[in-house]
Formats: sequence, C-alpha cells, structure tokens
Amino acid sequence: MLKQLLSFCSLLVVTGLTLAVCPPSVFAAPAMSIKIATQSPLSGDQSAIGLDIKRGAELGLEQLSKPLADMGITVGLAPFDDQANPDTGVANAKRIVSDPAILAVVAHFNSGVQIPSSEVYHSSGLANVSPGTTNPKVTTRGYAEVNRIVGRDDVQGVVGADFAASHGIKSVFIIHDKTAYGQGITEFFKKRAEEKGVKVLGFEGTEEKSNFDALLSPVVAGNPDMVYFGGIYPQAAVLFRQARERGYQGMFMSDDGFDSADASKIAGQTLLDGTGTYYSTVSGPASVYPGTAKFIKDFKAKFNADPQPFAAQGYDSMAICLKAIENAAKADPNAVPSRAAVAKAIRELKDFPGITGTFTFNAIGDPTVAQYFVLKVQSKDPAKWNENAVVETLNIAPPK
Repeated sequence: MLKQLLSFCSLLVVTGLTLAVCPPSVFAAPAMSIKIATQSPLSGDQSAIGLDIKRGAELGLEQLSKPLADMGITVGLAPFDDQANPDTGVANAKRIVSDPAILAVVAHFNSGVQIPSSEVYHSSGLANVSPGTTNPKVTTRGYAEVNRIVGRDDVQGVVGADFAASHGIKSVFIIHDKTAYGQGITEFFKKRAEEKGVKVLGFEGTEEKSNFDALLSPVVAGNPDMVYFGGIYPQAAVLFRQARERGYQGMFMSDDGFDSADASKIAGQTLLDGTGTYYSTVSGPASVYPGTAKFIKDFKAKFNADPQPFAAQGYDSMAICLKAIENAAKADPNAVPSRAAVAKAIRELKDFPGITGTFTFNAIGDPTVAQYFVLKVQSKDPAKWNENAVVETLNIAPPK
C-alpha cells in the first residue's frame, strides 16, 4: 500500500498537486514504537549490582537513541526483576517474548538465570546481550540470538589460579555456592591450580548464607594459604568474616560475583586482615576504562550515586542493541525491524566502540577479546570500593 501511495504521489508531482493531495508523512518512514527489555536482580540481596545494570542501560537508552528517534522510531525501556532466581527469570522471559514491541533484551547478571531464560529468548528469536554472565554454556550452545560483552569463567578461573600460584600460594580450600556460576568457576580454578602445583585441601559446595561454623572447621584445621570462594558477595562476605573471627589469617580470593561495595558493608575490616582479600573480575571499576569518564559523571548526576560494577556494561549492552536496531531499520526503512534482523545485526557489528571496550562478536556470541582483572580490597569503607587496587589486567581471547 505504501508503495502504491508513493507511486500515486510521484504522478501528482508532475501535475504540480503534490502539496495539496499528498501529506508529508507519505514520504517519511512510518512512525514506530518499540521496546528494549532488561532483566537483572532489582530486589533481594543482589540488587546493588542488578539495579545499576538496569540504570546503566536506562542511561544508555536516554543518551543513544537519537538516531532512531530521527528515523521516527520511539524506544521505550521495559525493566524486569529476575530476583537472581531462575524460575523468576524464565517467567519474565515468557512475558518479554510475548510482547511483539520488544526487539532485544539486556540480561542477565547471574549465569544460573541467564541459561534457562535464554532458552526462551532463543525459541522466540529475541536478541539477548548479556552485560555480566560468564558461564561458558551461555554461548557454547551456539544460539544466534545470545551474546555477551564480558569474558568467560573457563578463562577467569584460570586467571585466578595463575594469580594464586604466582603469589606463593601452595595450598587452597575451595568453596562454591552450588550455582552454575559459582560451581563452574571453582572447577576451572581447581583444575588450573592443581596444574600449577597448588594443593587443594578441600572442595565444598554450600547454600548456607549465615552460619558457616561446620564448613569452617576443616578450613581452620587445614590452615591453607588461601580460601577461594566461587559465588556472589552476600554469601562470600559472611563466610570471609566468620573465617577471620575463627582465627584464619591467610588470603581470601573470589570472583566477579564478589565485586560489590556491599561486600565491605558485610565484612568490613576483616577483608583487610591477614594477607588480604583479592578477586578476579571480567568488569573492572568503571574508572579503569578510558571511555567512561562522561558515563561516571552522567550516572552520578542522574542517580546521585557512583556506578556499581557492571553498570557500564549495562550501558554498552544497551548501546549494542540500539545500534543493531538502527542498522536493521536502515536496511528496510518502511517496516518495523524484525527480531531476526536485529539478532543478525548484533552479530554483524564489527569493532563497535563502547565505553568499556571495542566489541566484535565471534560465531557463538563471545567478544573476540575480553578483559580480565585481579583487584585487591583496599578499604573497609564501602564508599571507597571503586578505589580497590587493580593488580593485574589481561586481554584474552575466548577458548576455541
């Protein structure tokens, strides 16, 4: 119908009647209203991270959607709270894919939520860009719709073990939270540590969150050089605090799930005692990236707080979604971009300039190069969490 109108109006141009009969809107792309969803823990004990992922995406949408607005495309945000719970994430994913206006989703923080939820996105062809999930299975299923902008646990676990071995650690007790994320990264850490000659005195999983007395008895008795925890900060920080209270003075190490100012609120001075507390991460403090100065300033002005880890990745994930929708819309300006076209456009991005790096995705949706960091906790003050010392920075391609 649109082509028939354009043909008709072209004929009227010849007769000089265009302005009288054909409204300007006939010559413009049709107005469109679409949405981009987010899913992260907005409530519960992981909300400090999850809320700022959503805020980072919100700021990205606010600042980067003008090219689409100029094309007549209005983009709204559809935030969902996955509560760091797989069942909630899947239920939300079903609601998300049922809304035809949603063309992409920025999600998730937890691999245990990401993996089952992305089965739903995949079945509906909905593009998914994750700002923080690291379990290999996120991408190794080979789904065309699923991507992430951070590294993987099969590299991060190795980074942590290499750091431990290079800093004189001869023995370690390993604990994980029994999730896909926590257990997965500890298995990679354990394998590499043993290859490096580090003696593993214990490998235990627990869902306990408040009283670790039983688990800490063999830790204190074995007195390893390091206690390594795979999981998220609310559990890790309590474990570390109670270990110090039981007299353990060795080194603590964890992963990017530990990277939250709330860890200091929970454990305080005990993180600084003994030989200190370290953590690896695929997301350094926003300040370590050369492109984030404006983001940090704008984030604080909008939300009256410094960004938590992964907020900048939320911004970049949104930026990638917006650019892909723009490219898909340019390819067919007379139609709303399809979900398939958006998913294809994400994979086709080359050297996309984000604020945390330059992104090109490989055939399964991993970045072709990812950054990994090791940091040391520097202060018991949560307000100074972003000042933790970066002791290693590595650029590593994903496993083939």
